[in-house]
Amino acid sequence: MKEVSINKQAKLSEHFTLAELCKTSHKTADGNIPSHVVIENLKRLCPWLEELRYSYNTLYVWNVEGGMRNENTHEAEEDEPIIINSGYRSPAVNKLAGGAANSNHLTGCAVDIRCVGKEQMIRYASILLDIADGTKQDYDELLLEQHGSVCWLHFAVRPKDNRRKIAFLKA
Repeated sequence: MKEVSINKQAKLSEHFTLAELCKTSHKTADGNIPSHVVIENLKRLCPWLEELRYSYNTLYVWNVEGGMRNENTHEAEEDEPIIINSGYRSPAVNKLAGGAANSNHLTGCAVDIRCVGKEQMIRYASILLDIADGTKQDYDELLLEQHGSVCWLHFAVRPKDNRRKIAFLKA
C-alpha cells in the first residue's frame, strides 16, 4: 500500500488546522489520515466554524468580559477559541469511537464541538442556525449532545443533500 503524505499542520482556514480536525485519542494502523476528498469536506466546514468563533466572541465574550475590539481589524484582544473534540474519523477510528456506520465524520463532513455546559451549547447552536438563515446555506445535522455532565455540539455540512436535521441527544 502506498504511503499517503499529508501535512497535518496545514491550515484549512485562519484558525483551524488539518491536525485539529483529524485528532483522535484512538490509535489505529491507518493513522486516521484523510483523503483529499475528505480534506475538501473539512474545508467546507471551516467557514461555518470561523463565523461561529467570530459571532460567539462578538456576542458573548467581548461584551461580557468587557474586551475591547480593534475597529481596524475587528478582532478582540482575547478571542475564545472553538475547540473541536472530533472531526474526521477513519472507519477504524469511527468503530473505536462507537460512531454510527454512516457517520458524517467518515467523510470529513462533521465536527463535534466542545461546549462548557448547556448554555454554551445552545448559544453555539443558535449562532449556527442564524448563519444558515443569513447565508441561505444548508447544513446536514445540528445535534445537541450530552453524556452525563459533558456537552458537545455535533455539526455537519455535506456537499449536497443536506437535511437540516436538529436533535437533542442524551446518553
